[in-house]
Amino acid sequence: MATLLYRLGRASLRRRRLVVAVWLVVLVGLGIAAATLKGPTASNFTMPGTESQQALDLLAERFPAASGATGTIAVKAPADGQLTTPDGQAVVKGVVQEAATLPGVIGAVDPYQSQAITPNGRYALIQVQFATGADDVTDDQRAAYEKVGAQAEAQGWQIAPGGEVLNAEPEVGSTEALGVLVAAIVLIITFGSLVAAGMTMLNALIGVGVGMAGLFALSSVVALTSTAPILALMLGLAVGIDYSLFITSRHRQHLLEGLTPEEAVGRAVGTAGSAVLFAGATVVIALAGLAVVGIPFLTVMGLAAAGTVSVAVLVAITLAPALLGFAGRRVLPRKLRTVTPAAEVTDAAPAAEDRSGFGFRWAQWVTRLRIPVILVGLLGLGLLALPAQDMRIALPDASTAPVGSPARTSADLIREGFGPGFTGRLAVVVTSDSPQDTAAAVPQVAALVQRTDGVLAVAPPQLDPSGRTALIGVIPKSGPTDAATETLVHDIRDRVGSIGNAEVLLTGVTAIGIDVSEKLSDAMPVYLLLVVGLSILLLMLVFRSILVPVKAALGFLLTVAATFGITVAVFQQGHLASLVGLDSPAPLISFLPILLIGILFGLAMDYEVFLVSRMREDFVHGDTARQATINGMGHGARVVTAAALIMMSVFGGFVFLDDPVIKSMGFALAVGVAIDAFVVRMTIVPAVMSLLNARAWWLPRWLDRALPNVDIEGEGLRAHLDKHPVNV
Repeated sequence: MATLLYRLGRASLRRRRLVVAVWLVVLVGLGIAAATLKGPTASNFTMPGTESQQALDLLAERFPAASGATGTIAVKAPADGQLTTPDGQAVVKGVVQEAATLPGVIGAVDPYQSQAITPNGRYALIQVQFATGADDVTDDQRAAYEKVGAQAEAQGWQIAPGGEVLNAEPEVGSTEALGVLVAAIVLIITFGSLVAAGMTMLNALIGVGVGMAGLFALSSVVALTSTAPILALMLGLAVGIDYSLFITSRHRQHLLEGLTPEEAVGRAVGTAGSAVLFAGATVVIALAGLAVVGIPFLTVMGLAAAGTVSVAVLVAITLAPALLGFAGRRVLPRKLRTVTPAAEVTDAAPAAEDRSGFGFRWAQWVTRLRIPVILVGLLGLGLLALPAQDMRIALPDASTAPVGSPARTSADLIREGFGPGFTGRLAVVVTSDSPQDTAAAVPQVAALVQRTDGVLAVAPPQLDPSGRTALIGVIPKSGPTDAATETLVHDIRDRVGSIGNAEVLLTGVTAIGIDVSEKLSDAMPVYLLLVVGLSILLLMLVFRSILVPVKAALGFLLTVAATFGITVAVFQQGHLASLVGLDSPAPLISFLPILLIGILFGLAMDYEVFLVSRMREDFVHGDTARQATINGMGHGARVVTAAALIMMSVFGGFVFLDDPVIKSMGFALAVGVAIDAFVVRMTIVPAVMSLLNARAWWLPRWLDRALPNVDIEGEGLRAHLDKHPVNV
């Protein structure tokens, strides 16, 4: 592999104009395709095979008029009792009439007919039915809906349109550009060269542009969730910068050793490029592996992100060498561009390696105090992981939307007047083969539901034209994401599971969220086991060792546990929530834990390979195990630190978005990278490696013969260069 990448790097530099031209053509072509073929993104989460989804599909067939998106307009009068006065009734009926005539609306329900008025006569709810689903509601229709009741508000009334129709795609604005700016500053400090920093950033941006354009070009034939492009952008930027950083850093090292730019870039791609290819492959495998969970929207998110990471790898091993060819020695700091290369020094003895850098000093300190370091590290991460035992997951509802947004204003007003249960109503579907069976079952179901603890009210049943299917609305006492509502859903299903000859199904947005969360919770241990097993196998191939992969997998579990704990403490328990701009603590978004496992696995293997591969390389070439550990840290600490800071900056930039889902994803990834890079890989790993000593590299001979050699360190490349020396 290393030899093949070496040749690819040299060829990319020699034909750099062609390589750059090809990538620009691809970028422009996909950009045009994205602009012309881009399809809508979906904000809903479907879960085939669950009871709630089965009921929704049945409703779409039997109640087509009710299959579109719904809206709820909360109305608050200036004073108690005003809704019952003639003037108050006129105001409310005017809002109802205005809502019913909106574009895309097929009807609005008068609250006086539905009795959706509080006893004090101050609050009312107007149900609005749209002709199409929430994802098909146009921006103009949504904007018109948000402006309903302007005349009433001028008279001192509070009108707050809300409901699922306001579910919109999260916008990526200028705030996350701060993360990219910080990443650029880190690159400038790391390289000491504007040319090297700018080239690395340009390389990553081209890769992200190609990946995102390709993703949107496919969105007309693949249903993308609204968060999938954000995740793809987040990961594409982070790994794109990091992968180019690794290759550029190794290229600069070879230039200072006296190699020509072509030879330097060839060896950089052959060695660092091998690590990039392996790290990228682990990220792609982990993300694509989300498909085994069997949840369509999660599969799409994983494949979308895997696609952008794949592009980032291809760009790093082809476009980066081409751009390095244009830059020449300008990728070096100005003061080093004219320094005599190490290979041209004529002294008989080579200069001693400078071991005064922070990486060497840190490694020496960690290996000397390895026992206390390991104990403190394990204890600290264990304490950080404690809140994870209380983790709850759910799909977000309007109560977690940013304060001041239309959805949040409406939800707060409904809770204020009617209680939290009105923001997460349930729907019981009763169906059978005959109208008689359905008619006999409906009263029994309604009575059983009404007697269930946690039910506030049960609405009169609605029958489809055939009389074979009935829809019963249920109002819980608790909110959509409360644990009590989850218990209520299970209690209702247990009570009405078998009623005569009818089938009874419970659905609604709240029930769907509970079903999604439970299926993800059940899948998470299986996926975690898959990822850990994969990490052990892959690292066994790379490092020809048993203990090193086991140590890496255990370190990954520590990272995941501590990351979960911190995220739960901030986003669910509300500790220091104001620092990240979080208005309302709530359960974590249901797909966040399993998504974090997949992403952090790939990133953890990235840093593991970069640091430990140098340790193995020096150990194989005669250094003691302890000295090899110090060398690996000394040579890799600066680059890994820069790479981690860049990833943290890019992910952290998304914390400034208003959308709580994207905010939590950016926060968790930034924290996970910080813990894995600085605590696990750069502190606990060298301490454990020093403790294991030479035993860390033990591998049974039979297993060594059975495992294929992937040659991440470039041993095959060195043998090839020894046999076929080049003029440097």
